Amino acid sequence: MKVKSSEILFIKSVKDGIPNRDPLNDSDARRIFSEEDGRISLSDVSIKRDVRDFVISYHPDGGDGQRNHVFVQQIMNEKGKLLGRGSLAGRIAKKAGQEKEAQKDMKEVLINHCFDVRTFGIVYSVKPKFNLTGPVQFGWAHSLHRVDSQYVQGTVVMPSTDSTADEEGKTQGTIWTSYIVPFAIFAMPAVINATAASHSGMTVDDQELLLQSLWQGTQHRQARGRGQQQPLLLLHVEYNDPFYRIGYLEDLISLSGDQPTSLNDVSLDLQKLLAVIKEKREKIEQCRIWCHPALKVLGEIKEYEQPLW
Repeated sequence: MKVKSSEILFIKSVKDGIPNRDPLNDSDARRIFSEEDGRISLSDVSIKRDVRDFVISYHPDGGDGQRNHVFVQQIMNEKGKLLGRGSLAGRIAKKAGQEKEAQKDMKEVLINHCFDVRTFGIVYSVKPKFNLTGPVQFGWAHSLHRVDSQYVQGTVVMPSTDSTADEEGKTQGTIWTSYIVPFAIFAMPAVINATAASHSGMTVDDQELLLQSLWQGTQHRQARGRGQQQPLLLLHVEYNDPFYRIGYLEDLISLSGDQPTSLNDVSLDLQKLLAVIKEKREKIEQCRIWCHPALKVLGEIKEYEQPLW
């Protein structure tokens, strides 16, 4: 069965952290809207990293048929240097037992054995060079409300170096500073293009792994600075017309309240979105929704609701 054109809307919460910092702004939250608007954003790169990291952990050996390796990842050589594209590709070909085939057609080997190449595409700058447009394109995730980040500091008790008679001050440890976001709800849109999927070799199994990775990958990839992240709602609308889409699904939802401080403050209004889905049902093959049980939703989603992973 071929992948159909579809849209994704993914909503998650973040507590006490910033999952995607802006290195040009003292590692504060990314703001691509005006100060007056107040919303913060997460790049599509950070979302893809969550997906890739989950697939690496979920299929550490490449999965059945060695099809779910991940091409884009940080791997060091024996000298502690990052591997480049050619070495990463060669490593995957070796794991998949395709070294001879890779000498003839590396593009085909990577398509057959890399989940992220089939879904997100690839730019391969090692001769012979090639590129492949990914059928899955994420938009930026924006908070559904105004967010004020906070500047905090603390101390690390462990000193940075061993103490000596001449350097007693270093026994005091070090001071750390950081920006955090107390609480935020983000909505991220994405599209899957059926024509691009036919060119990249993306399968329905890849699509289902992508959806699972959005949900479980958000829970899996945790770090202190990234905060406590929780997937709240995932919607997948699949179309029977490969050249149609509703578009801008994130603009059809809204939150109650201006600045929630916890999930208890949140009610997500899906009524406008659900009405559009019903209005366009002749264009829709299927609509599926995964929803966190603690999320309060306005609108009837039972006919679309799916069991969580």
